[in-house]
Amino acid sequence: MSNNEANLFDMNDAKIRLSQKEMELITNADWILTKNAILKKIDYFFSDLQIKQKEWLTQYHGQFPVELFQSSPKISKGEYYNGLPYRILDFPKIFNHSEILAVRTMFWWGHFFSITIHLAGNYKTLYDKKIITAYSLLKESGFYCCINEDQWEHHFEEANYKLIENLTEPEYEKIVSGNSFCKIAIKVPLQEFNIVEKTLLTSFKKIIKMLTD
Repeated sequence: MSNNEANLFDMNDAKIRLSQKEMELITNADWILTKNAILKKIDYFFSDLQIKQKEWLTQYHGQFPVELFQSSPKISKGEYYNGLPYRILDFPKIFNHSEILAVRTMFWWGHFFSITIHLAGNYKTLYDKKIITAYSLLKESGFYCCINEDQWEHHFEEANYKLIENLTEPEYEKIVSGNSFCKIAIKVPLQEFNIVEKTLLTSFKKIIKMLTD
């Protein structure tokens, strides 16, 4: 018997086993159809949300770089952020290599909604002082500060985000001023879905005002 035939025999001999829970899921199409329907509703929700965000942002047209208003909202879709589906709305946004100025709204299945101001490069330098000055406002409003070296992680585990309420003002200032990027975020529990639009819009307005005051 050749090696190829032996490998084929081993593969054919192997058995895939499903747990009782997995068997229940694989034989029931209803749950996946429900999941797809939910994600479609999230897509509609983000499409409507970006319109409201844009209406609010328009009044600050003269207070941001011109290129910020030349970008269009973008909704990204995926199934596998740490194994789970997600939706991301980037608006307003500038992603230009290491130059970043973006507000990112996220839905992560099983976890949360969130909204994040992400700054890097010259934009981070431009807004450093405003972010630091806003310590009290952000602390009182339940915002988090990113402490991770990887700026592309979105979860709120302790290795990624610290609640600003649990940071002293000097600690907060050191984090913001010491990193090459800055991410300030707030999360909304999925259980608060009925008020999530209001919460996200309120947080969006606080972020915009923080950068313009």
